[in-house]
Parts: sequence; structure tokens; C-alpha cells
Amino acid sequence: MKKICYFFIISVFLFLIGCSGGASNNDVIKIAVAGPMTGDNAEYGIGFRNAAELMAKKWNDNGGVLGKKIVIESYDDKNSGEEAVSIAQKIVSDSGYAGVIGHFISGVCMVASPIYQSSELVNISPSASHPDFSKEGDYIFRNNTVIVVEAEAGVRLALEVLGKKKVGILSIRTDWGTSTAEITKDLVTKMGGQIVAHEEVIEGSDDYTPSISKLNNAGADVIIVVGMYNTLAPFARQYKAINPNIAIVGFSNAYSEQLLELGGEAVEGVVFPTTFFHASEREDIKDFVSEYEAAYGSVPSSLTAQAYDSVGILLEAIKTAGSLDKKAIKDAVANIEYNGITGNIKFDSIGDVQKTYTRVIIKDKQFVEIQ
Repeated sequence: MKKICYFFIISVFLFLIGCSGGASNNDVIKIAVAGPMTGDNAEYGIGFRNAAELMAKKWNDNGGVLGKKIVIESYDDKNSGEEAVSIAQKIVSDSGYAGVIGHFISGVCMVASPIYQSSELVNISPSASHPDFSKEGDYIFRNNTVIVVEAEAGVRLALEVLGKKKVGILSIRTDWGTSTAEITKDLVTKMGGQIVAHEEVIEGSDDYTPSISKLNNAGADVIIVVGMYNTLAPFARQYKAINPNIAIVGFSNAYSEQLLELGGEAVEGVVFPTTFFHASEREDIKDFVSEYEAAYGSVPSSLTAQAYDSVGILLEAIKTAGSLDKKAIKDAVANIEYNGITGNIKFDSIGDVQKTYTRVIIKDKQFVEIQ
């Protein structure tokens, strides 16, 4: 009898320990965030994670979703396709995830997305712009425009706002950089400009002198830089040293406080199209920027803002679905109309969105909207 009582007491004790160990998997909703958290493009992945945590906090402070706490779990894919495949396989092996936000560059997104699609797990990329990304399947979405839309906005800045005609292009030698440069060249010609030179460089280069010499000698009066802030900043410094009057147009992935810090006086006058302007007078954007700065000590970039909206879309879809059923969540995302800080978001039949671009110029070491 004593043995039976002892066994019963131990069993109850172990059960109570299990119950007191914090929230169980049934009490939380997990969202995976994947992107480069280390390396040259770490700012983007860290921005994704920060944005996701901020949006999760906003929901958790109001009771979570479906009565459950939202938990963000981040993965560093190092901007590597091989790492992304390994991470995607790990994510889909865990049935606790309600969706994935990421990855960063299109090439990495496109090796991971087939894994999410085959496992019927919603994947929303805040940044993929390759036209084929969303064609992977009905669980794959992008909260970014396809690159031709942004490229056209950039070309209009060069030709119509700046009034230039002789266009030089500097692009990074990646899948995104090469394809975007070709799209941009085609648009320049169609819109009445002239391509005088195109130079490709390895991302992370320190010396752009050979490319600058060729672009300058070709008579370019404006350079469209197809690259991130860590390419645009040193390129602008070196180019302005030999031609202070050269005009420069960047893409939204270079729209970052890091550009101002790294570029200094050399990036004065650089213009961008962007879906998010952090100095907007809109109250929701003011609130987001204030909360982000308070939490992380920096101003959110355009892609960080798109990550914030991406998490909001997923959580709103889970709420609409009323369950964690994968198909129900996917259908809710596909049919959502979401009023976010990067615009009113609605996906088309293949998971793409349309966005309005704001024109921004760097003036007196600040980003200023072009009126």
C-alpha cells in the first residue's frame, strides 16, 4: 500500500512540474523569421526580426491571437541558398509554425519557397522582387513589388525628376543585380533615355575606381545604382571625389540610416523610390517609427517596414481563419485587404501586390520627400 501511495505522489508531482514549466506548444503560435542575421546584409535580416518582434508585442499586449501568445523564432540564413534550404527543412519539420516571414534576396527566397509550398506552410517575403518568386505556388506571397515596378519608378526619377538623359548603371554581380540591371536598361531606352555604360561589381567591393572611370568617361550624367547601401555609399564617395556633380539614383533596399552614416556628404542629393517614408506625417507611421527607435535605437528601413506589415498580414489572416489550419490561413492571406504602414495591401491571384512609391532625396543628411 505504501508503494502505491508513493508512486501516486511521485506521479502527481511530475505532472505538476510539467504543468508549471511555462506555456506549452498548445498555448503559443510560432512564426519563423528567416534572413541574414550576420554578414554584409545582416541589417536586413535583423530588421525583419525586430519588426516581427514589435508586431508580435503589439498583438500580445492585446491578448495575442486566438487566445494564444505569439512567439517569434528567427533563423540566420547568412544570405546563402544552402543555409536557407537547411533552415526551411527544419521549419517545416516542426508542426508548430503558422507561417514564415523571409527570406531576403530573391535567389535565396526561391530555393526555400518550394519547401514551404510542398509542406503547405504560408511564406511571405518582405523583399523578394524576382517575377518568378510568387509563381512557386499558392502558399507563397510577397509583400514587395516585382522589380520592374520599382525599376520604372527609379528610371522616372532619373529622366523626369532629375532631367538627365545619359544613364550609367552600376550593378552588383548577383542574380538580383544582373536581372535588375537588364530590366533597368530596357526601361531607360523605352522611356527616352540613353544607356552610355554598364558596370558590374562584386558585392562588398572596396575599390570602384575602374568602374567609375568607365562610367565617367562614357559621359554619364546620372548613375542608377543597383545595389544595397553598402555598395552605394562607397561608390558615391569615390565617384563624387572625381565628379562632384554626378547625379545618383538608388533602389529602396539602399534606403537606410546606414547609407547616411557610411556615405556622409557624398550621398547628398541621392534620390530613391520607396514604399515607406519614415518621416511621413501619417500617425500610424509616426507611432511605428517611434516604437521601433525606442526598442532598437535606429530608424526602420523600407524593407523593415514591409516585414512589419508582413507579420501583421499573417496574424490578421490567422485571426480571420479562426484556427491554425494551414489551408484556412493561406486562403485568408490570399483574400486579405490589409491597411499597413507600407500601403493598402491586397494580393493578386499569384500572390503579388501593388504599392505606391514615394520619391525621396537625401538633403542636409536627412531623407526628405520630393514634392
